[in-house]
Amino acid sequence: MELIPIQPEYALRLLLSFAVGFAIGFEREYRSKAAGLRTILMICFGSTVFTIVSVAAEGGSDVRIAANIITGIGFLGAGVIFKDGLTVTGLTTASTIWIAAALGMAIGFGQYYVAIVSSGIVLAVLTLLEKFTLLIERLHQVRNYKITIKTDNFQVEFENELAGRKLKFRRKRDVKIQAGYYLVYDVAGNEKKLDQLDHYLKTNSGVSTYEY
Repeated sequence: MELIPIQPEYALRLLLSFAVGFAIGFEREYRSKAAGLRTILMICFGSTVFTIVSVAAEGGSDVRIAANIITGIGFLGAGVIFKDGLTVTGLTTASTIWIAAALGMAIGFGQYYVAIVSSGIVLAVLTLLEKFTLLIERLHQVRNYKITIKTDNFQVEFENELAGRKLKFRRKRDVKIQAGYYLVYDVAGNEKKLDQLDHYLKTNSGVSTYEY
């Protein structure tokens, strides 16, 4: 196998890949995410290296290069996604891993303009849009309530309370246990109303325990 000829442009691509991976990785590390500085940097840089080597090799196929890198990145992304009840975490981190690989590939192919503009958009989404996300969560969120009650009479009272507060709900479980009854509800509404519901559950004598 012949050695890849030395080209100054390859060094530029590697340096740019390092800079882009560092910028995005730093933002993730600062927010204490599962895939931080080193992970994102290595993904971006590694994608660039794979792309450069494959393109420089005789008979390299651009489509095959992209497909192989995306397949490998898919395994990494899946490893940071976790589900707990209604809550799914790691989706943003997984998508960041995916876009870091895409940026590394773009740089490896010499698409500097695409890579730089896209990097700016990615950083803007990760930083500036977080406040909008928090606002949306205050306006609407879903909580999965697990409630232990002493008598089944409370169930009707609780559902009337939910309807009175104009909260959307869905009963998922209703099981008789030794301590009374075990209920599971998905309740949707704004943060203020849900916090008021928490206070109601906390102060109601018919509730033994609850969590969400």
